[in-house]
Amino acid sequence: MVENPIEIATQHNILSSFPARPRILAVDDEPLILEGLSRLLAAKNYDVVVANGGCEALIAIGKQQFDVILLDLGMPDLGGNEVLRFVAERCAETPVIVVSGDSTIDAAIRALRGGAADFVRKPYEPEELLRRIDNTLTRRRLEKENNHILQRLQQSEKWHRFLVNSSPDFIYTLDCEGRFTFVNDRVESLIGYRREDLVGQHYSLVIHEEDIPCAEHVFNERRSGDRNARNIEIRLKCNPGIRRPRLMNGRCKAVELTAMGMYDDEAASPFERRFIGSYGVAKDVTERKQAEETVHYQAYHDLLTGLPNRALFRDHLGLMLAQAKRTQQPLAVLSLDLDHFKLINDSLGHTIGDELLLAVGARLRQCLREGDTLARLGGDEFAVLLPTLVSRSDVDHICRKVIQVLSKPVYIKGHEIYISVSIGACVAPEDGDLIDGLIRQAEIAMYQAKSQGRSRLQFWESGMQAPYSERMTIESDLRRALARNEFVLFYQPQVDTATGEVRGFEALLRWWHPQRGLLTPVDFVAVAEESGVIVPIGDWVLRQAATQMAEWSKAGLPPVRLSVNISARQLESPDFVEGVLRAVQVYSLDGNLLELEITESLLMQDFEANAIKLGRLSASGIRLAIDDFGTGYCSFKYLARFPIHTLKIDQSFIQDLDREENISIVNAMVAMGRGMNLNVIAEGVETEAQRARLEQMQCHEVQGYYYSSPLSGQEATALLGEHVRGFAEAGNLAAS
Repeated sequence: MVENPIEIATQHNILSSFPARPRILAVDDEPLILEGLSRLLAAKNYDVVVANGGCEALIAIGKQQFDVILLDLGMPDLGGNEVLRFVAERCAETPVIVVSGDSTIDAAIRALRGGAADFVRKPYEPEELLRRIDNTLTRRRLEKENNHILQRLQQSEKWHRFLVNSSPDFIYTLDCEGRFTFVNDRVESLIGYRREDLVGQHYSLVIHEEDIPCAEHVFNERRSGDRNARNIEIRLKCNPGIRRPRLMNGRCKAVELTAMGMYDDEAASPFERRFIGSYGVAKDVTERKQAEETVHYQAYHDLLTGLPNRALFRDHLGLMLAQAKRTQQPLAVLSLDLDHFKLINDSLGHTIGDELLLAVGARLRQCLREGDTLARLGGDEFAVLLPTLVSRSDVDHICRKVIQVLSKPVYIKGHEIYISVSIGACVAPEDGDLIDGLIRQAEIAMYQAKSQGRSRLQFWESGMQAPYSERMTIESDLRRALARNEFVLFYQPQVDTATGEVRGFEALLRWWHPQRGLLTPVDFVAVAEESGVIVPIGDWVLRQAATQMAEWSKAGLPPVRLSVNISARQLESPDFVEGVLRAVQVYSLDGNLLELEITESLLMQDFEANAIKLGRLSASGIRLAIDDFGTGYCSFKYLARFPIHTLKIDQSFIQDLDREENISIVNAMVAMGRGMNLNVIAEGVETEAQRARLEQMQCHEVQGYYYSSPLSGQEATALLGEHVRGFAEAGNLAAS
């Protein structure tokens, strides 16, 4: 237990004031009397100091303190009355016992009036003198103890008052009629009232009007012990005449109150005790309440627009569905998505995008009725709840108004921005009465509106569910496919146009679906991209391709290049470069034999960041190829800034190679690639005429079914072993 240092110091002072041997000064001008006194007192274990006359007495008193002074009055050098007067002026706390041969009553009266504690006449009995000395010492000890106790009480009261007034809590007492008898200093900083403003006033002066019924049983608490009020929240009114900063709502403070009744303890029994008032402590919880309100607001509102979020929208929808059942009136749920908002965000920046969302939110409010709910579900997606409809025409009327209002230009920081909106709608109970089901149906209808040309309204129809259900099934199956080892890589050769030698392979992903059989990326990559599953799938492809390259190297087969396609999600990953370099290191690969294929459009999505990542890979010896070249919007200027090694001409140009305009385009692409010292590969070559035309254009390599369809790992290994010198001129493995 930690001891109170004040109490220890006080006890030490008390003990030090009373030494084990009381010190007595004996003053007399008779040596024999002094000698007798000294022996008598020493025998009783007193510390005796003698003074032969008044002058020596003053010197001794000046040097040390005494517990008792035995003083003779009649001394030739300095009389006892003068010494007594000196003692009374300088050290009045030291008791003086006058021991005098003057037996008159006047002498005794003068001595006592002069400050003497007692008067003993000579001659005296030793026992009587000792008894008088002992009584005087006892009386002095009691006086000192009382003084110390009084000092401790005063110090305790001082500390108690300091602690009460320094407390961060509002502390008060009430009388039996509910009037303040004490408030600490905290009340002024808390609610703006000074102490003198409240003492004598009824407590209801500071209680919020709505909380007065509760305060009658809490603030003015009569119970005590375990039954008293604890941690009860209540609101205190602020002084209306003083403007205080940071007050909750500017009018009141929230406090957590603990109070108890005070009773007179002089009663004979607990049942007869008289109630004398209440004592309470009010802890300011305003900041905590504000924090709770902020957290609650953030949990149910969109922080950018201040609109309700999905959680609050669901709550409102649930309430309105219950009301619709009672009133038999339909309601509608709208899903709104801004068209081409991502393009605006990417081109003008997120700051402009946020300002646009705020402007859209404001315009949408203008189009809605009182009682309608507008929410932002995330990104550029909004939702509207339209209760108490008469018919579907009401929905159509409101949506036409929304489309018209949003079609007007928005001016933000010097930019004139045009925006449109696609709207999906469903009506309850006709289309269902489940909260999440209605929201989902409205979203599906909105996607249908986008697919049909955007900037329009589309009502939910039952047939719309099927493709989205299939998408959800694919996504669910994709997430299990990796764990079940359902993916496999096929390899399509990339053949030298002139010699027929196999220069490389492109790794092509396939999915052995348990029910649907072998699926190509066309069937699932879009879902994988949207759901984010493409990232772990892409990592698997990279590891599997690296494993195959290591097996070819171990088998002593000719070194060939292996190309791996990279998705947008993979390239955006912050550890993409490290993952590729880790695979090269783990499988001990030659980086020059690994080629990463990236589409034109992907290359330009985040130009600067992509340039840095691809530059790091190229510096490590890894080759980079632009896939589907000619289908994107990559200019030659930007192309030159990337460390590209290969251009792959998209198969759409090769398929129509018999057309004159396509011949010119492909010829220009090949010439440009050769001029930039890039390897040029034509994809989708299926006929000898196409191959011959590309050879004439001096295209380096071709890839397609003319030479080979995509091969399994074993077939690709066998091809490398059997055709180390290339395909025969007339060889066409597509038929095999």
